[in-house]
Amino acid sequence: MSSDVMRFPVVQARDLLGNQKHLPRDFEGRLVVAMIAFRQFQQAEVDSWVPALGALAGSVPDLHFYELPILARHWAPARPFIDGGMARSIGDPAVLARTLTVYGDIRRVCRPLNITDRSHITVVLTDRSGQIHWADSGAHTEPTAASLRAAISSLSNG
Repeated sequence: MSSDVMRFPVVQARDLLGNQKHLPRDFEGRLVVAMIAFRQFQQAEVDSWVPALGALAGSVPDLHFYELPILARHWAPARPFIDGGMARSIGDPAVLARTLTVYGDIRRVCRPLNITDRSHITVVLTDRSGQIHWADSGAHTEPTAASLRAAISSLSNG
């Protein structure tokens, strides 16, 4: 996936603690890895990344990561039920704070990130300005993680 001129779209989100976020501005950290999911079954792909991203966030100053479930606008009336169910099943305040739900026109997220296949998660490296520095899709693999680490390293050292 090319990331030459991609920018993270400006969207409103809410973490599972109930706090409103305006993305990408409200991302914490100078560098941010966002895992964008479209279907509940994709949580397994998200979970496959969490150990590696946790280790990276612990070793790279000012790197944070987020889970972004993206749901179509027609689900917005059920947001309290959907987000509440996710929050109850997760329970961990750190995970609740890094899980940001976005309800609305899915194309507003997909188009700017060049997401043409929603059958897998999309993982992007961005910053608060929204510039995309790296992108890929699917579950964690060592080659993909190595590519992400290289992108982070070049930004951290550059």
